[in-house]
Amino acid sequence: MIDTSVSHSPRIWNYWLGGKDNYEIDREIGDQFTAVFPEIVPIARESRAFLTRAVTHLAGEAGIRQFLDIGTGLPTENNTHEVAQRVAPGSRIVYVDNDPVVLAHARALLVGTSEGVTQYIDADLRAPAAILEAAAETTLTFDEPVALMLLNILGHLADYDEAREIVGTLVAALPSGSYLAIADGTNVIKGPEFEAAIAIWNASGSVAYHLREPDKIAGFFDGLDLLDPGVVSCPQWRPDGTPGPPVDEFCGLARKP
Repeated sequence: MIDTSVSHSPRIWNYWLGGKDNYEIDREIGDQFTAVFPEIVPIARESRAFLTRAVTHLAGEAGIRQFLDIGTGLPTENNTHEVAQRVAPGSRIVYVDNDPVVLAHARALLVGTSEGVTQYIDADLRAPAAILEAAAETTLTFDEPVALMLLNILGHLADYDEAREIVGTLVAALPSGSYLAIADGTNVIKGPEFEAAIAIWNASGSVAYHLREPDKIAGFFDGLDLLDPGVVSCPQWRPDGTPGPPVDEFCGLARKP
C-alpha cells in the first residue's frame, strides 16, 4: 500500500518532469525545493535529455542491444526502452528499482516493442550480485555487451567508497565492449543553493541524496575508456544543437576495454 502522506523521490522527480504520477505531498516538497533552487527543473530535464542522447548513441552507433537501467524511477517520456527500441526494436532492457511507488507503476515500464524485451526487477542497488543474477535469469546475456545505466542513483549512497565498490562489482560482470553511463548531482555551479535545497529534500522523508564533485563522479569510470567529451555538465554532453547553460548535474559515458 502506498502512503500518500509521505513524499517519494521518484514522484517528486516525475512532478518536475511534468508527469502526472504524483500526489499533493510530492508537489508540496517539489515546490519547496524549487523555491530554494529553481534550477532543479532544468537539471531534471537536462538529465533526461542526456539519457536520450546516450541511449540513442548506444543503440545506434555503438550497436548495443542490452541495457541494465538501475534506479529506474517513474516512467515519463523517452524512457530507456523507448529510446533504445526506437533505434533498434530488438533491444532488451531490464529496469531495476526497489521503490514501492515505482513497483506499482512497473506495468507502464513493461510496454515495449514486440521484437524486444522489457523487464522489471525489484531489487536494491546495494545488492549488485542479486541484480546481476536476476537480470541473467530473466533477460540479459552477459557474454554480449551490456549498457549499464546509473542515472541519479549513486547520490543516494552516502559512502563514496561503497558506491565505487558497487559500481566496480557491476562493471566487472560485464563483458568487453560494454558501456557505463552515469549522471548525478554536483555542487560546483550553485553549490550553496543546491545544498540548501537538498537539505529540504533529505528532511522530507524521501531517500537522502548526496551531491558530489565532478572528479568524484569521474572516479566511477576508472579503468574504462571515457567517450568524448568526458565527464561534463549534462547540456555539454554531445548536444544536438547549441548547448544550454551548465547545470549541477554531471554525466559521462565510457566503454569497457
